[in-house]
Amino acid sequence: MRKDIVTGEMAPKKQLVRIVRNQDQEVSVDPTGKKSGRGAYISLDVAVAQRAKKERTFDHVFGVKLDEQFYDDLIAYVDHQQARRELFDHD
Repeated sequence: MRKDIVTGEMAPKKQLVRIVRNQDQEVSVDPTGKKSGRGAYISLDVAVAQRAKKERTFDHVFGVKLDEQFYDDLIAYVDHQQARRELFDHD
């Protein structure tokens, strides 16, 4: 279980995506969950990713200034993963 930094809710790691800041202060999506650096998790939910953009959540969490493109890419990634889960997960 990991905590979504936008909503504060706990969720299984499979339902979240890790965002990581490396030693060079670069922030990126970590689909493997294994990149080195400081990580934070966000739900695979487009509404949550849009809220993160609006509140500039990762700017605050990582103490860096991120451009709009990072958040747009994050929203696109989450949207894609959410669609994949709906198509392929038949739990």
